Amino acid sequence: MLSYRHAFHAGNHADVLKHAVVVQLLRYLAQKDKGYWYIDTHAGAGVYSLKEGYATKTGEFETGIGKLWGRTDLPPMLADYVDEVAALNADGNLRFYPGSPYLAWRLMREQDRMRLFELHSTEIDVLQHNFRDAGRRAMLYAGDGFEGVNALLPPPPRRALMLVDPSFEDKRDYSRTLRCVEESLKRFATGTYAIWYPQVTRPESQRFPDQLKKLQERNWVHVTLTVSNPPSDGFGLFGSGMFILNPPYTLAKTLKETMPWLVQALGQDKAAQFKVEHRGD
Repeated sequence: MLSYRHAFHAGNHADVLKHAVVVQLLRYLAQKDKGYWYIDTHAGAGVYSLKEGYATKTGEFETGIGKLWGRTDLPPMLADYVDEVAALNADGNLRFYPGSPYLAWRLMREQDRMRLFELHSTEIDVLQHNFRDAGRRAMLYAGDGFEGVNALLPPPPRRALMLVDPSFEDKRDYSRTLRCVEESLKRFATGTYAIWYPQVTRPESQRFPDQLKKLQERNWVHVTLTVSNPPSDGFGLFGSGMFILNPPYTLAKTLKETMPWLVQALGQDKAAQFKVEHRGD
């Protein structure tokens, strides 16, 4: 929906899960010298202020990155992620939060490329400003990422991570995500696909994980972080999930080692929990 602005939610518990996973996936792709592409269907603004504007109206970052900031006992996966956030806050104060495009840009090498889609007219302007010096390594598209990715697949290096993370405020985003990934797999079966989704009370969210599992019988990892009971009024985010197709073989083990700590750090009540499922190749 064009009214959605991710800045309200930047750095919350769902962003912690999503971005910690994205950093791991990009680290793994960079283990080989051959270049890769990072493709983002819903890129947002790229970088968000936590001290002014939208983020201060909700303070959601205090439920996520704020609880990890400054801790010295982070598991390796989370320490790696927080280090990337810290790179944007050189004075040691948590003032800015990097979205997925900025994290990917930080981790890219000279041989890697980035393709970013954003439909929101204001967000794409901010994104273009933030990447004004990126050159041809990063190409930005003002349009619908669900449709636009078709023309990019398969990417020339035959190696890529595609992140699909719409707001899901429009319930049609669930079916559109499924269709987008299904079509992408037909064009580029060996790519890595990371799908983020919210845990909310609407039925589309509740059945979404099982629908994702039908996209590919094997070679996937599914992780969820639930931080609280569902809100009594039926509205609001109480957790999130990441579903990764063609993941690194190390990812499931890393998540099983990391998620118990993350539940302890970000859990808000006795309903806090995690789940890691995986089906090997």
